[in-house]
Amino acid sequence: MHGYAVMTAIIASSGEVLRVEEGSLYPALHRLEEQGWIKGDWILKESGQRSRVYQLTAAGRKRLPSEQQRWAEVSAAIHQVLRMA
Repeated sequence: MHGYAVMTAIIASSGEVLRVEEGSLYPALHRLEEQGWIKGDWILKESGQRSRVYQLTAAGRKRLPSEQQRWAEVSAAIHQVLRMA
């Protein structure tokens, strides 16, 4: 999936609650690639334009459950703090 498709998928799958700006998305994709969790490849589209597409690597698939658990813990903690307010 290319970066713009990642951005629109996040918006659509969150019911348009989450919005990701290009200035945040692309640095995040680069960090994930540096960590080896995703792989980016350049492709040539039918229009003649180059596009960078990303896919999850084996290391990324292995890491995903622990990252999901970590996010669940962080979001639960935030929810708890907000309930105290």
